[in-house]
Amino acid sequence: MDLTVTTLEGKDAGKISLSDAIFGLDPRQDLIQRIVRWQLAKKQQGTHNALGRSEISRTGAKMYKQKGTGRARHHSARAPQFRGGGQAHGPNVRSHAHELPKKVRALALRHALSAKAKASDIIIVDSLTAGEAKTKALTGSLGKMGLTNALFIGGAELDQNFRLAAKNIPNVDVLPVQGINVYDILRRGKLVLSKDAVAALEERFK
Repeated sequence: MDLTVTTLEGKDAGKISLSDAIFGLDPRQDLIQRIVRWQLAKKQQGTHNALGRSEISRTGAKMYKQKGTGRARHHSARAPQFRGGGQAHGPNVRSHAHELPKKVRALALRHALSAKAKASDIIIVDSLTAGEAKTKALTGSLGKMGLTNALFIGGAELDQNFRLAAKNIPNVDVLPVQGINVYDILRRGKLVLSKDAVAALEERFK
């Protein structure tokens, strides 16, 4: 697959050939769904908590005598059926993360990249560098390219001027190539890869 390489100013910078093993697959939605669910579950805090009857600070004395009242045989006021009692089967602090094989995660990333390529939502730029860390200047450049919602993937080391300039632009994310992931790819409209990022991805999946 051949794509045109552009600069951030929108000028032509030649062509690049992308590997079909990474960008030319027929996307499988089931794989992509599994990795997104895995990422979101791992990201979930899991700090929800409810007090059970053993954690309630309330008297444990028997409420009234066992027999002769005509009422039910209750014991502690900390039981879940009483107001102020503990919650039955309530949520506890825990991790929501679950396992997903490494090979499945790698395959899902390739399918996500292929889905973007199939939708013509991949843009290759020569380099992600900025002369100065000015958000206004970068916003103008992105406006010329028609980018309002995009994920930028640079090389192993991000240009600090570009990172700082893009930091305050809504719906624009910047990640180094080692931070590329399926969820961030899908949540943005366009995927903008630098030539260094393409080379790193092809080396990774070689």
